[in-house]
Amino acid sequence: MKFWRTFDIEVIKFVEGRHEIDFEIDDSFFQHFEDNHLVEKGNLTVRVNMKKGANLIEMDFLIQGKVRLTCDRSLEEYDQPLDIRETMIYKYGSEEVEINEDVIMITRDTPSVNVAQLIYEFILINLPAKKIHPDYRNELDDDDFEGEGGIVYLDDDFDEDELEDNSEEETKEIDPRWASLKNLKNKE
Repeated sequence: MKFWRTFDIEVIKFVEGRHEIDFEIDDSFFQHFEDNHLVEKGNLTVRVNMKKGANLIEMDFLIQGKVRLTCDRSLEEYDQPLDIRETMIYKYGSEEVEINEDVIMITRDTPSVNVAQLIYEFILINLPAKKIHPDYRNELDDDDFEGEGGIVYLDDDFDEDELEDNSEEETKEIDPRWASLKNLKNKE
């Protein structure tokens, strides 16, 4: 319970204006979340720039540091640097409800807002889809290859001249309706 309280921002105590709140994230932070199989270790600093207004509270999150990930290719652990900037808006209303992923409605009597879950989600969202160790990033992956297609399998009876003849026939056989359009293109 003490862990969750360390990430409470007591919004009711702040006056209107700009405020900065800092948090330190270490390995113990990730152990408090169930079903966490992606990140178990990390060292990050979180700065929340809060702008409290009459009708809403805007929080800009700046998260910087490194998390330890396991490479999808080699299963080696490596440090992944993160530099995250996210914004969350808390709007005053009649009830506490999430309006959308960026806006949460709170009542004017809400004493504090806990940002631990938000920070955790911002970290997970900004992890790379393919976790590749820096030593293996320059190797060409079959899925990453974006070159032109080519013939993969060749038959013993394959004749390259026949392939070239077919491509010439295709260019020669043009529908007469398209030929007139092609002439217009050539005039320009």
